[in-house]
Amino acid sequence: MKTAITEMFGVQYPIICGAMMWLCKPTLCAAVSNAGGLGNLTAGNYATEEEFREAIRQTRQLTDRPFMVNVTILPSVHITAEHHKMYLKVCAEEKVAGLEISGTPLDKAVGREFIDILKKAGVKLFHKVGSVRHAVHAEKAGYDGIYAAGIEEGGHPLDDDVTTMVLTPRIAETVKIPVVTVGGIADGRTLAAALALGAQGVMMATRFVATKECEVHDNIKQEIIRRQEFETALICKSIGLQGRAIKNKLVEDVLAVEATGGGLEKLIPLIAGNRVKAAWESGNVDDAPMMMGQSVGLIRDIPTCKELMERLVADAKEDIDRVQGIF
Repeated sequence: MKTAITEMFGVQYPIICGAMMWLCKPTLCAAVSNAGGLGNLTAGNYATEEEFREAIRQTRQLTDRPFMVNVTILPSVHITAEHHKMYLKVCAEEKVAGLEISGTPLDKAVGREFIDILKKAGVKLFHKVGSVRHAVHAEKAGYDGIYAAGIEEGGHPLDDDVTTMVLTPRIAETVKIPVVTVGGIADGRTLAAALALGAQGVMMATRFVATKECEVHDNIKQEIIRRQEFETALICKSIGLQGRAIKNKLVEDVLAVEATGGGLEKLIPLIAGNRVKAAWESGNVDDAPMMMGQSVGLIRDIPTCKELMERLVADAKEDIDRVQGIF
């Protein structure tokens, strides 16, 4: 496959692993990159500069191929503005291939100088957005690409609530930098569809949880296989931090607090990051908000990252050939 993303990073496939707190660590990151795509190392997993720098170097011991680093700039109890600056400084010093910025854009969060520092270091900058207006701002600020995140995605979609089917072509027709589709991508059909909509690549997160290399309890992987596309819910809308998670007992509790007007103070004990980390490790599928997208309805097995990506590309080609045969 040859797209603006494969050309920009020198990779085989325009398939990127999305950020996942506690899961996107060196093993999974390297597995995705070794399989021909772009792995992801989520900076928020690391509390200190030493830990974060060591994680980058561990990843490079496992793969000699490029990978992305995610820095999410959203309200957090444990990750401060100083953490954000530290992550960016280390990424520039280590000359990582690319950065996925989620939340507040860099120029507004930490200052224009960080964009200049990162670009001088050769780091490609992508901003994950849910609207055309935010994509336009990112392009003007000097970003190298856009992640167009539809409402289907897990994690924190923008509360504009625009679907992938509409968002990808709207952003692709508006900006001149490459667009990566996020939300609802899990198989060859959805990869082919994203390319047809104008994307130069796709980003998947939920799909990569259900792979052999993802270091999460098998109960979680089996739960993903069992779930249907309608079994997710949007939570934390009342505090301006909308997120999509699989429906479970904890999500029911969160929605109940929100329905009665409970604010951040009552929600924090339910959505705290350490609670999520414990659930990933224990396999208790009811004890934390598992931030996953509607693409769970398309996931039916647990392959290796290599098997998954080779299948996605082969199936996408077959679907593209089939559609071309109609005309």
